[in-house]
Amino acid sequence: MPEYRFNAISPTGKTVIGIVHSSNIIAARQKIKEIVEKNKLRLRSIEKKSTFIYKARKPGLSKPIVGEQKAYASSEVEQALIKLGYEVIYVRKKLFDLQTKPPTSEIVSFVRISADLLREKMSYGEILQLMINDVTNKALRDALKEINNDLKRGEDSEKVFRRYEHVLGKFTAYMLGLASKSGNMAEIYSATAKFLERNQEFRKNLRSALVTPTITVIALILTVIYYVAKVFPATAELFLRFDIELPPLTAATLKLSYFLQNNFLFILLLMAIPVVLLFYYYQTPKGKVNLHKYLLKLPVIGNLIHKSIIEIFCRVFYSLYTGSAENIEPIRIAAEATGNKYFEDRIKNVAIPIMIREGKGLTDAFEAAGVFTKTAISRFHSGEETGTVKNVALQIANYYESETTHKLKFLIEAIQLAIAMFIMIVITALTLISAETATIRPKYPGMSFINLIQGLF
Repeated sequence: MPEYRFNAISPTGKTVIGIVHSSNIIAARQKIKEIVEKNKLRLRSIEKKSTFIYKARKPGLSKPIVGEQKAYASSEVEQALIKLGYEVIYVRKKLFDLQTKPPTSEIVSFVRISADLLREKMSYGEILQLMINDVTNKALRDALKEINNDLKRGEDSEKVFRRYEHVLGKFTAYMLGLASKSGNMAEIYSATAKFLERNQEFRKNLRSALVTPTITVIALILTVIYYVAKVFPATAELFLRFDIELPPLTAATLKLSYFLQNNFLFILLLMAIPVVLLFYYYQTPKGKVNLHKYLLKLPVIGNLIHKSIIEIFCRVFYSLYTGSAENIEPIRIAAEATGNKYFEDRIKNVAIPIMIREGKGLTDAFEAAGVFTKTAISRFHSGEETGTVKNVALQIANYYESETTHKLKFLIEAIQLAIAMFIMIVITALTLISAETATIRPKYPGMSFINLIQGLF
């Protein structure tokens, strides 16, 4: 997350320097404003930590070195190089310092390898150094370097990892920060890796079930529209020039073609406006909650998504749960990890308040939220009575993992079959239209079809 440093003057005239982390300059200014007003400071400047490219040379060596360094100002980089005995050739601010999120596969690989090495009793500092040397993604490598440096300076591990949640992901950053404070880092890293692997697999299967077929259907529809609106009229209008009566299917297709040509912009706007409005609505907090709610109500696929969300919740809850007296924070983090804003909203605004204000148990709170299946509620009730809530959460996660995996495979096969049937129907319809066009004959006796074509030239 971008880092901002502010310089201010206290009421006693002393210089105060502070650092805040925020996603953008507007949010950073707001945080700094609150700090300044609370402590009655006079703000002097705000500087963003940026990447600088430098070129320097060791005295006596002909070949200079080129590198990058993060700092608040170019002068800081120059001073650091001079202290190391370098002659500075230039220091420039990097023009395009884009912070892209690394692929999920890279993060999963980092967490999984770290878990395996922790089991082998390797120190975490050595693990980070190994990963820094081997990670290929620049964004992840830079983040690990910064994390390693911050941890060496003795900073709080949870705060350090949360600082890089824009790179690692919110849940991953929280779990890794928590692991550094726990007595069993290997177990938490393994649980995190399991969650990331499972989440990645489900998203991959979901893309196979929805995205690829959707693209196929859209491409086919656009091809048909182009054929009907552009290619088909060029053939059909040949017959109209000689006053030849068109068969019903050909005539209907030609009317459709004229309609598409005359109303092209209107149809395009009719299709684009809802998409644009939906996109902007989705950017609002309320929009995300409502759209994620309707996502769970989709036929067939909605049920699978719902059960997968419960699986993720239970798997994360299992990793964080320590006892009934300290279950609020695990519930909150598990709800955020699901990625479904409606599920998260119901847990945070219904289940957790009921537990805090009314002192109700886990099962009653989850049932009131209305986002858990009857099976999950029944199992949590059993676990609450027997004191095995943690194990029950893992059982639910494993059960729904198995169920959604098998059902998703069948769903993908069913969708592929439906797409094949749709393509077959479209091709059959186009074939019928083409075949009917081929049977058209001129109505003038003695005038052959060849003569008709020749007459056009």
